[in-house]
Amino acid sequence: MTQNEIVTGVLVDEVTLTLEEAAQACGVEPQWIVERVEAGFLGDGSVQMTYWRFASHDLTRARRMRQLESAFDAVPELAALVVDLQEEVARLRRRLGSV
Repeated sequence: MTQNEIVTGVLVDEVTLTLEEAAQACGVEPQWIVERVEAGFLGDGSVQMTYWRFASHDLTRARRMRQLESAFDAVPELAALVVDLQEEVARLRRRLGSV
């Protein structure tokens, strides 16, 4: 596998990724992930900072942010806001579906 290949698959919620694995799955350098965790855009408190472990929802969020930053040349703050809004819309749709 080359450095530019992006790994795809289905993650189980109990499985976590290391910083290096998350970066590879997103097609970015580990520093990209670190900067967004430190800024509060990734991790929502569930990232274990001592061990740098990321759950499937962290990976999904990171990949969405990366795509927005890349496709639209968005700054990280804007990408995080858009992903926040996407997640909120999804949550509201699930809520409406269960009513």
